[in-house]
Amino acid sequence: MAITRPKPKSTQEATDAFISGAPDAETRPRGVKKGNKQQISLTIAPALLVKVDELASELGQSRAAIINMAIYRAVEHGLIIDGLRKD
Repeated sequence: MAITRPKPKSTQEATDAFISGAPDAETRPRGVKKGNKQQISLTIAPALLVKVDELASELGQSRAAIINMAIYRAVEHGLIIDGLRKD
């Protein structure tokens, strides 16, 4: 009885398998998880930030709460951009 070797994978398959087996190969969401929320980084124009802060102050909310509410409304109820409604 002869000893047989397994059929070799193609070079590309072997390379992909090797790379995907690395400890840092898994894709994780960027940012920091805080409770059941994901922290992100946001860049915003200074003039718009002033308006957000004013609205937050008027409503007794935090800046983050106002931004979260605005994003939620946009996602749930759609946006109008340049006269076109996007649901």
